Amino acid sequence: MTSYSFFNVLQQHPTLWLIGAGLLSLLVGSFLNVIIIRLPKAMHQEWQHECRLLLESSKQDSQIEQDQSLPKPALAAIAWPGSQCPQCLTPLKPWHNIPVISYVLLRGKCAFCKVHISSIYPLVELLTATLGLLIAWSLGPSATTIMALILMYCLVVLTFIDLEHKLLPDQLTLPLLWLGLVVNALGGYTSLQDALWGAVAGYLVLWLIYWGFRLATGRHGMGYGDFKLLAALGAWLGWQALPIIVLASSVTGIIIGLGLRLRSTPTDPKMPFGPFLAAGGLTYLLWGEQLWRLFELT
Repeated sequence: MTSYSFFNVLQQHPTLWLIGAGLLSLLVGSFLNVIIIRLPKAMHQEWQHECRLLLESSKQDSQIEQDQSLPKPALAAIAWPGSQCPQCLTPLKPWHNIPVISYVLLRGKCAFCKVHISSIYPLVELLTATLGLLIAWSLGPSATTIMALILMYCLVVLTFIDLEHKLLPDQLTLPLLWLGLVVNALGGYTSLQDALWGAVAGYLVLWLIYWGFRLATGRHGMGYGDFKLLAALGAWLGWQALPIIVLASSVTGIIIGLGLRLRSTPTDPKMPFGPFLAAGGLTYLLWGEQLWRLFELT
């Protein structure tokens, strides 16, 4: 009853709802930067530690008396230490962490060592805020819109990690998949049955494409993280969303790839597919019904 009254008040004051969603997304965007930077780095440290253990296990026992201390778990590395300059490692003051504003006032430089700060930081914050406003405006104030914001936040993180590292971490894709099933079990976007089959079909469709391409060419066409991300989108949006997501992401990827080649821009032969899947998922989340009507008319 309380939650209903809360959202009912927001429906009567749409400006308040939009401002709140925009500010929340802007603040969350600042935290997303932490995950984007720290999670892959912590994962690589874990992998290096595991590789060392495997190499040492093949030696004589007398040769492996080395420091066996475990690295900090990847997810724990996100929370500790506090915000600091990536170059000089000086802890940042709270006023250095104001989204976008601090970057502008500091002219894109560290307040201490004056080293240039990557423009990715304000870009992530502005993109997250813009998408948050778009979702809030399109879907209106409701509990399912709050969950849609959480889905968007996860997709932003996965997009930037995949662009930089060609990696879609299980620490994000698998919880996102399970959360989608839970949301729909509580009456979210589709029935639990459609969500379950969406997860199954989402994984299998890219798995089949992967193995078909590999058997035909002997090369890897995509990573297993793409399978899990599409499975997570299927768990959130149902199996009915998969054709549009796959079509939209494939067409967008082809257009961008051709555009870069026509401009003689050097292209990565292993262009990540995760960002296109994320864009396709958000497209369906916002305009899925309209797109289906469009296809029915054609």
